[in-house]
Amino acid sequence: METLRQLFSVPLILSSLRFATPLVLAAIGGTFNERSGVINIGLEGMMLFGAFSAVYGTFITGNPWLGVLYAAAGGALLALILAVVCVSLKADQIVVATGINIFASGLTVYLLQIFFDSAGRSPRVPRLPAFRVLGARYNPMTLLAVLLVPIAWYILFRTPWGLRIRSVGEHPSAADSLGIDVNKYRFICVLISGVLAGLAGAHLSIGDGASFLSDMSEGRGFIALAAMIFGKWNPLGALGAALLFGYFEAVAIRVDILWLPSELLRSIPYIMTIIVLAGAIGRASPPASIGEPYFQEEE
Repeated sequence: METLRQLFSVPLILSSLRFATPLVLAAIGGTFNERSGVINIGLEGMMLFGAFSAVYGTFITGNPWLGVLYAAAGGALLALILAVVCVSLKADQIVVATGINIFASGLTVYLLQIFFDSAGRSPRVPRLPAFRVLGARYNPMTLLAVLLVPIAWYILFRTPWGLRIRSVGEHPSAADSLGIDVNKYRFICVLISGVLAGLAGAHLSIGDGASFLSDMSEGRGFIALAAMIFGKWNPLGALGAALLFGYFEAVAIRVDILWLPSELLRSIPYIMTIIVLAGAIGRASPPASIGEPYFQEEE
């Protein structure tokens, strides 16, 4: 009974939003990215580099708000690599994004050693200011994530710009015939995904925490991808899925289930991600031309 009381307690449910914040931000970015027809499994690396950039920016300026800008720039930098290599040079999107994840993991450890003389953890830095709602602690990144969901939905499904994004992901040749620059829209959407993944990293390192740990994203970029797919490439659906995964993470950290080993408890978010994603496969249809580089037809 005590375990059930913990599972459905108000503090646990409220904390789900805090744990879901980086997933929501990255999933919204991934939605723009994949709606335009580009696969981005590099969200993990962009989030990780954004987390490091946030701490570095805060460390050298003393201002966590400037650290947020560094995080956005860090995520955008890796997204720029993906955009140039995959959109402009037509390289394989999955291979390049996988390389970005590996590169970010190694680069952040190297930069930790160079700038902070540590291979595992940075010094503590000022964190973003917090506010409380019904006793639960949140930071501005959570508020931003909540606000971005309806904004992203409106842009994608109620504006001409969103229609163009969806058209280049579904039928790029038809969009091109109407004068829409397919690769320009894809390039922009990849950069958007990098910025939002970087902000997700800022939540981890200077919002929820106050330092950078090596590989601190811990697979959240992949969980965000699962939330995006489970949400059917819709920001509203991605929010619901992210809250579900955030709840599982809160359970793994906050609920004391004595008959389960701690290692299994910590794996709950990843196990549930696999289960939920397996159930979503076959029911969610991705953009028709996702993963396919576009070669402009010669007149």
